[in-house]
Amino acid sequence: MPQQHSTPLLRRLFSRLMLPTVLSAALALVLLAPQPADAASGGRIGGGSFRSAPMPRSYSGGGYGGGGYQRGFGGGIGFPFIVPFFFGGGGLFGFLVLMAVVGLVLNAFRGGGAGGGGQALPAGMRGGDLDGYRPDGPVAIAQLQVGLLASARDLQRDLRSLAASSDTSSSTGLQRVLQDSTLALLRHPDLWVYANAEVGQVPFQAAESTFNRLSMTERSKLSGEITTNVGGSRGAASSTSAGDADATSDYIAVTLLVASRSRITLKPLSGSEELREALRVLGSVPSDQLLALEVIWQPEGVGEVLSADELITAYPDLKHL
Repeated sequence: MPQQHSTPLLRRLFSRLMLPTVLSAALALVLLAPQPADAASGGRIGGGSFRSAPMPRSYSGGGYGGGGYQRGFGGGIGFPFIVPFFFGGGGLFGFLVLMAVVGLVLNAFRGGGAGGGGQALPAGMRGGDLDGYRPDGPVAIAQLQVGLLASARDLQRDLRSLAASSDTSSSTGLQRVLQDSTLALLRHPDLWVYANAEVGQVPFQAAESTFNRLSMTERSKLSGEITTNVGGSRGAASSTSAGDADATSDYIAVTLLVASRSRITLKPLSGSEELREALRVLGSVPSDQLLALEVIWQPEGVGEVLSADELITAYPDLKHL
């Protein structure tokens, strides 16, 4: 009985302790977030869906997708304490992934897991009980950013052509976009200058909102989106024409944002070989595991350039290869 009375108190105490920390961290990141003064326009290809996976006919236990992906669930206080893994610059990406997990934990505390008037966690995700298991395990979200010399004009043309021809309304079409985008980057190793890779793992319930926040963060760095193909809808800005970068001394930035049901393992980037391997790993994510994809590049307008200072300001986590 004393243990039952102490659990709600523990939940309230945890919530009160965590809230100031979360708000302080959020305020610091907002104030320190890079704000490019004269951003260049860009292009965007993407789409996806975070619908729940169908219930398997039989479940023998031991993991998600046969790989032990579900074993992080459990705990003695009635909710899955999923600790996210992420590496990289430790900036906004890591913060958003961490906040997704913290938010879920706070909701679990307030709702008492299975009751208590708050938002309860789905069955199969409480206390390690797999009787009501649904294959909506943790979602891996990876972000890979590459800064290339602007002489990589073929890359811009490849991405533009991909936006014009791809089917972004299906997982098969998105997998093709992912594969072709990584291949386009792999064809220009001599022009790689900067790169950064980050991976996070979040609960399924927080995956879509986390992915959308990351996408909005990257899109906000563009002055406008000239070439787009998102969710099966193609578009082109009428006021600005797409075209090649204007100077070989400037840069092109490409961001790949991938959400997958299967685990994504990327090594920290310390050179070209690690970047090459990271591109191969992302390009091999199968269509049935790919939940969402964003390919964002900058600049895209005729004659636009992205100087070294602008590149580092907009993408502060990039590391020189």
